[in-house]
Amino acid sequence: MLRESPSTPPFLALADHFADAVEPIEFPRHVLRFRNRRWANAVGLGDLDEPQWLEHFARFVPLPGNLPRPLALRYHGHQFGTYNPQLGDGRGFLFAQVRDSSGRLLDLGTKGSGQTPWSRRGDGRLTLKGGVREVLAASYLEALGVHTSKPFSLVETGEQLHRNDEPSPTRSAVLVRLSESHVRFGTFQRCAYFEDREGLARLVDYCVAEFHPAADAPDMAAKACNLLEQVTIATAHMIGQWMAAGFVHGVMNTDNFNVTGETFDFGPWRFLPVSDPNFTAAYFDENGLYRFGRQPTQGAWALQQLASALLPLAEADDLARSLIPYETAYQTAFAAHTHRLLGLSSAGDLPTDLTFLQAFFGWMTQSGASWPQVFFDLYGGAASTDRMAASPQAALYQAGDFGPVRDALAARTPSHPDRLSLPYFQAAAPVTMLVEDVESLWDPIAADDDWSAFTAKLAHLEAARTALAP
Repeated sequence: MLRESPSTPPFLALADHFADAVEPIEFPRHVLRFRNRRWANAVGLGDLDEPQWLEHFARFVPLPGNLPRPLALRYHGHQFGTYNPQLGDGRGFLFAQVRDSSGRLLDLGTKGSGQTPWSRRGDGRLTLKGGVREVLAASYLEALGVHTSKPFSLVETGEQLHRNDEPSPTRSAVLVRLSESHVRFGTFQRCAYFEDREGLARLVDYCVAEFHPAADAPDMAAKACNLLEQVTIATAHMIGQWMAAGFVHGVMNTDNFNVTGETFDFGPWRFLPVSDPNFTAAYFDENGLYRFGRQPTQGAWALQQLASALLPLAEADDLARSLIPYETAYQTAFAAHTHRLLGLSSAGDLPTDLTFLQAFFGWMTQSGASWPQVFFDLYGGAASTDRMAASPQAALYQAGDFGPVRDALAARTPSHPDRLSLPYFQAAAPVTMLVEDVESLWDPIAADDDWSAFTAKLAHLEAARTALAP
């Protein structure tokens, strides 16, 4: 039975200030291509049959007791370092707010749901390939334990779209993603741009109440600083996970950061084939501003812009102090997540762990070893000897320059040695999500409407998620 919302969606209290009500577009066709049953169950929507699912996530009939109309959010942001006050949800909207069994607030937002007041010259649509790419990327990130939005639904919509970066005309789709929050750094920047102190204060109150209750304080200045510190730590943790997973977001504009430190709105994403600090995901990032090795620096810069937006509420020195935890939080998350992906326990001392990781990633870069294969082969450290010997890149593990890394791996205790017997680790290779993988999945869909490889990849991703779970 469809679960009704337990209370009025909290964002409605801000809608007059931060969003525009919009009408869903009527698509000519509705073909369900992906449904996230696990997360649907988690938010009380698992009992919907296919016609009901399409009614809500293709025609966008409101969920019972939820938002009466979709809301296109207003925000600004820095795009490749240049401030843009013409932003907002141009091809998506907030459709509903739901809670999981623990009471955590989650947003259901769209991509490709049609034009809004913020579409500018865009058609508000999403290509089917773009939707497939996000389902795959977000599922892979979740499998690797990275804090990310979840793909919730993908429906093919029967239109023919023209794009410069895809063979055209191409098929269309509408995506629904499940996120902890759609409040972006750029939402605060918009308030600051309009010198809207009242709006800033309302936004801070909302974010503290729903996402960061530990930031609460009796006065607004302290609350704003506490919130900034919480967002700083969450953002640092997210980017530390990216760097351990070899993920390149591609477009780290301030409108693509949210207050919960959650990966979302990734378009030209890539996963590293090999360790390369200069690897750039977006073909239009000609100067490599958002290249892989620069992601931690760019995250800190984005947080500085958020701090600047909060200046109407707090003193500059106090806000600056709230940014101080960033480096340590990033290093801690990077070390912890790398150890997790290697199936090893930490040495218990951050400087020691970082020294090990410097040697490990230095070897990765110098050797040109396959990033995903290395983490698969070395999972469990010394316990992975047989898999290392059978690996396609076994010769790299026998070379002399790998010796110090091998010794460091052997000095650490496997965190989950029992998992090495799982079917996932009995295979010769891990699940991967390189650009070649995406193209190999898309080609049969484009040519013959054959989704079997896509379905098989999702099953492999689920096996990885189970094997790598914390």
